Amino acid sequence: MSRRHRAEKREILPDPRFGDLILSKFINNLMVDGKKSTAESIVYKAIEILETKAGNDNKTDADESGEGVVTYKSQGLGLFHSALKAVKPKLEVRSRRVGGATYQVPVEVKPDRALALAMRWLIEAARKRSENTMVDRIANELLDAANERGSAVKKRDDTHKMADANKAFAHFRW
Repeated sequence: MSRRHRAEKREILPDPRFGDLILSKFINNLMVDGKKSTAESIVYKAIEILETKAGNDNKTDADESGEGVVTYKSQGLGLFHSALKAVKPKLEVRSRRVGGATYQVPVEVKPDRALALAMRWLIEAARKRSENTMVDRIANELLDAANERGSAVKKRDDTHKMADANKAFAHFRW
């Protein structure tokens, strides 16, 4: 790893259908072997399934900063964002070596990392599901996450429990 400076963040383009940057990142995370069009079709079909399961009216939701109202082009996209928000962790544990012993130190998760972890956990949980197609797996996992249940939400809860259990080592934070 270079000691000179941090790696530059790459700018990615928003997805073609909804113009959403976060959805584009999700598609890129889902992509396997560079097959982006396949990943796009899976995600778009999953969002269509979410729309049919949840109704078809527009969803409004307060954004993360608490100010303003975000209006989504479709109910499915709103459910996607609420699922991501439900899975994002607030705390995690990091290993810290002090005096020959390794401690699990609870630290707050930065917003970019929280989003990346949420996407990764949702995709992992969807791949482990037993539905027939990946479209059904993604759609059902997103629906479960939006309703605060499912494997991805359990992973977030386990992470929070681990951080809570190691609260005694918080003074080793750096």
